[in-house]
Amino acid sequence: MRMRIAIAGAGSVGRSIATELAGNGHDVLLIDRDTRAIGVDDLPEVEWMLADACELSALEDARLGGFDVVVAASSDDKVNLVVSLLAKTEFGVERVIARINEPANEWLFDDSWGVDLAVSPPRLIADLVEGLHEEEGPEEGALPPLPGAEIAESVLHAASPFAGRPERDLTSALPRGVALVAVLGSGGVRPPDPDRTLAVGNTVVFLSEPDSLGPLEELLSPPGEPGGED
Repeated sequence: MRMRIAIAGAGSVGRSIATELAGNGHDVLLIDRDTRAIGVDDLPEVEWMLADACELSALEDARLGGFDVVVAASSDDKVNLVVSLLAKTEFGVERVIARINEPANEWLFDDSWGVDLAVSPPRLIADLVEGLHEEEGPEEGALPPLPGAEIAESVLHAASPFAGRPERDLTSALPRGVALVAVLGSGGVRPPDPDRTLAVGNTVVFLSEPDSLGPLEELLSPPGEPGGED
């Protein structure tokens, strides 16, 4: 089903989400108040709006009430909470998804702020590292998993096809239904950056639809190995 989706925050995370959704055939609007974040030429399939997403008048100009989903994806939790609250209470958006940047703020991201689903990259990475299993069940107060999505990760070895190449080469080659959400390296956990070079030893972390896990494994396999290119 084709949806209209507004994304507040045109940083690397917002752009990655917009690229994936637009590639899947949805109508996407990116909102950011920073002129440096506006990249019409970079994502020509996405509609852009230079505005402060925390301003009610800006969201009225965007006609936010006509959107099916709003994603608050900025790097500021206060902004994401305000955008979520306005989207739900002022415009009645059916589905509001918010990014959590600071794990200590997780308790704020609930329906009292208009948030239907909160996504915490640090929590997702921590769960992945600690090897949590589905059969153990979520801990009390834990965030729900993304519906229909699974976490996948891969360590880049010397023979990996994307080691030594910019992240944009990887993201542009990803199968439909897969999004790069984080890279773990010597500098810790960081969000995607299309201009940064992937290094040997980096761990790349994805959110993937179940049916896309096989194509993703094939893409990441070194040449000559099962699933890799010859």
